[in-house]
Amino acid sequence: MTEKTISADDKTTANPNIRDSQLNQASSHVTPSFIPLIPMLVFFVLFLGTGIYYSVTGVEDAFYQLPAPIAILPAIALSILLAKATIETSIKHLLAGMGDSNIIAMCLIYLLAGAFGALTTQIGAVSAVVNLCLDLIPSSFILPGLFLIAAVVSFSMGTSMGTLAALAPIGVGLTESLQVSPALVAGILLSGAMFGDNLSVISDTTIAAIRTQGATATDKLKQNARWAIPAALVTVVLYSIFAGEGEAVTIGDYEWYNLIPYAFILGLALLGWNVFVILAIGIVVAIVIGLVGGGFSQEAGVAVTMYQGFSSMQEIFLLSMLVGGLGGLIKAQGGLQWLVQKISQLFSVTKSQLRAKFAILSTTAVTNLAIANNTVSIVLTGDVTHELAKKNKVLPKQSASLVDIGACSIQGVLPYGAQCLLLGASFSISPLAPGQYAWYLPILLIIALVGTFKTKPTTDAQLAESKR
Repeated sequence: MTEKTISADDKTTANPNIRDSQLNQASSHVTPSFIPLIPMLVFFVLFLGTGIYYSVTGVEDAFYQLPAPIAILPAIALSILLAKATIETSIKHLLAGMGDSNIIAMCLIYLLAGAFGALTTQIGAVSAVVNLCLDLIPSSFILPGLFLIAAVVSFSMGTSMGTLAALAPIGVGLTESLQVSPALVAGILLSGAMFGDNLSVISDTTIAAIRTQGATATDKLKQNARWAIPAALVTVVLYSIFAGEGEAVTIGDYEWYNLIPYAFILGLALLGWNVFVILAIGIVVAIVIGLVGGGFSQEAGVAVTMYQGFSSMQEIFLLSMLVGGLGGLIKAQGGLQWLVQKISQLFSVTKSQLRAKFAILSTTAVTNLAIANNTVSIVLTGDVTHELAKKNKVLPKQSASLVDIGACSIQGVLPYGAQCLLLGASFSISPLAPGQYAWYLPILLIIALVGTFKTKPTTDAQLAESKR
């Protein structure tokens, strides 16, 4: 029998481990260069430029006229063209980036979170949380209480957009009955929604932060809470002083048992369970509650509702994979190494762990200014911020909190961000208006900066403990 000679290329193709090892070795020896980052700038310009253009021309949902997963395709094509390697090699880097374990894990968690959100909405769990909060909050405290309602709902749902969509009608009704500024009520809702989005263990920003930084959901929650809860308390006090008193509002009926899925989610997260297990159990509990309580119908059964939840995550699912692919190309061509060098030089992070933390926070904040998407900002800069944290002994839970806060604190006040655009349309006000009263976000940023400044440098023992 004639033996078939296997070439090196054939071996690489046949053995994924060899292929990935060779790709990583190749990317680790490239020369740092700014050129590979040009496609990313193209993505920023396309996405941001078209959104601004459509905003000026008065088109509704201006920043959604060119969906981000479409806007990134020309950037990927340009990255492949700029590469010095062959097209086949570039495609391997693209696929390796898309298939990164963190990217795949994020995408799976997005699907589970989408299913949980759709199920709890269908069975009435979201409205139960809203009405419970309205029931517990005194009418004289209704406007500051609106912040707490939005915070609880957003923390439970894990999405600021979902929270704003659910609570905007209530907010509009309050502006009419209380004769208060629509911008003020919109800003209060925005503050509360961003609190939950930043802190919730099932938020897509949290998922992106912990996966890119190598932290756990529980550690990130505890670290984030040290800054978010004091910021929330200060915000409530300020709203109590400046927002005035409210009047009684109508409280809808709700069933206590609809709160059980959220209780499971919160309890298991505090116990430190794996986020996959937390969401899976939450989904099962929501299904059982819905079946027992009659929350599903023939048109909206369990399977249909779950699939609607999957579909709601389609954009961020696709974009995360494509961003991972583009990131793989940029890293293989030396763009990531160049960016890390420049940020290190700018903040002198080799000399100061404190400056490294400021660099981590500012990296996602500045990126979010360009693309107006906090989750995508965290994913895009994940390799850079993780590398900065690793080199300067910043604990994963600290870097995960910093990247999340950096992105969310900017996202909430952007007039071209999805949150302000939604509130502007719901309240018939300028998208610039809600950000003026979203006091929680700058307060959170200030407290995080002060807390970071006062935090003692990480010791080798703490760093070793965090890796266990």
